[in-house]
Amino acid sequence: MKKTLLVLLILTCLVGALFAQATSEQAAPAAPAKEEPVTIDLWYGAAITEAGPPPDDWVGYQIIKDKLNINLKLTALPSAENDQDVKIQAAGAANNLPDLFMVRRDTLMRLVKQGLVAPVDDMYAKMPVRTAKHYDASSIQNTTVNGHSYGFADPGSIAKNEGLLIRKDWLDKLGLAVPKTLDDLYNVMVAFTKNDPDGNGKNDTYGYGAFQEINNYEEWPGRRLEPILGAFGVEGTWDMTKANAGLNILKPEFYDAMVFIKKIQDAGVIDPNWLAYKKDDFRAAWKQGRFGIMREQNAAYAATSNYAPFDKNFPNGEWIVIDPPVGPTGKASIGPYTVNYRIYAVSAKAAKAGKLDKIAQLLEWMASDEGYYLLGWGVEGVNYTKDANGIPVADGVDKDLAFSGPKGQTVTQLRNMVFYNGDIELGSRYPTYQTATSGKTMSALTVLRDMQSRKWTPAIGSDMLPIPNADLKRFYEQGLAEFITGKRELTKANWDAWIAEFKKQGGQAWNDAGVQYAQDNDLLV
Repeated sequence: MKKTLLVLLILTCLVGALFAQATSEQAAPAAPAKEEPVTIDLWYGAAITEAGPPPDDWVGYQIIKDKLNINLKLTALPSAENDQDVKIQAAGAANNLPDLFMVRRDTLMRLVKQGLVAPVDDMYAKMPVRTAKHYDASSIQNTTVNGHSYGFADPGSIAKNEGLLIRKDWLDKLGLAVPKTLDDLYNVMVAFTKNDPDGNGKNDTYGYGAFQEINNYEEWPGRRLEPILGAFGVEGTWDMTKANAGLNILKPEFYDAMVFIKKIQDAGVIDPNWLAYKKDDFRAAWKQGRFGIMREQNAAYAATSNYAPFDKNFPNGEWIVIDPPVGPTGKASIGPYTVNYRIYAVSAKAAKAGKLDKIAQLLEWMASDEGYYLLGWGVEGVNYTKDANGIPVADGVDKDLAFSGPKGQTVTQLRNMVFYNGDIELGSRYPTYQTATSGKTMSALTVLRDMQSRKWTPAIGSDMLPIPNADLKRFYEQGLAEFITGKRELTKANWDAWIAEFKKQGGQAWNDAGVQYAQDNDLLV
């Protein structure tokens, strides 16, 4: 009997336990089903093409999966740009573009016309940190077609990195103020030439220094004289505005600018060697105190080794960055600027698959402090350390694993997706230092920020416009040089006749082709 009771008691307890467990399971809320990770296929432009891709055990893969629920699949594009174009266009032809991919603008435009790229207008607001750091109206315009942005244009090379500089110690010695207008600038040029600003008792100084530096968006007389052309509103080869698109040389104001340049040439207040100088000659000349006004690049002026000769020659010398002079109609500009963007586009296929939000999350995470340092320099303590100013350096880590080392370089292959020419990146490139002779505190980064704050003229895409054939280019440059040197008399009648011949030689066709290209590619602002 006792045995039977014991069995019943045990059965009762088991049933009770099972009932309690069942009740508990019924009461507990059902755990949400975990979402499957989203795979993002990314074709990237390697930061160091000769280094390999991130290793399979790269810590970034796991972080991105854990935090964003994204399986990131990376493929490096070929190092040569033409090969990149071929690979991307082949993928487009097969309707097999990756979700996110780097692409050159010309190729992007073709893909957009084929409907293979998704508009990304709504994604900017979903990436507030990245958008604030990486994009502005010009970069968005660079990828805009018919009112829609079709890619994220991240900054490449540093834009607006030159400025108009003047010898402040010469101004002070002669009791002159910083010039504001073009007339002021001319008067200072004269004083620097004739009033012995260096006090050596010799007639060996000039007001302005330059050399002929020409490129496809800054034709003759070139970059070094752009602040003067800017005073007349004809800086750069092209006017990139919708209202006045075309070659600046065809504008009446270009003649006025030529008259002013001829004036400083005839007055002998520009270093007469400017037509013969090469870049190195020009830079040697300002370091030797030959002239007191110039347009120069920030690092070429202020980086340690570049400033050292001037500091040694003139310990009390001082250059300062100034605003471009204001011309007769109120115009002013350091010159035109264009930007070399790195564009990342989203495929229409990815948009159709509902991946836009995940791609936005990925790009926004890359712009966070975690993503920025991880992709830019690697893991702190393994690939880099920080100096007293918080700048990543390679000190104190294994040389092979350092971000600059052979293994460390592989984990920073995506750094072009996070760098935006910010102070952390540039602080590493342009450190603050004390000059050897005078003990001045110098920083090419501080100079850069000052130069960038001055008035510039946006001319984004002007470096992509058609170029003249060799004969027309020669006619253009020789003709202008002959007017300035006096081989051809600079009168309005002669100028008009020369412009008419320029058009006849192909100048009008060049102008029309450039305007058409700019319109077709939405480059005008």
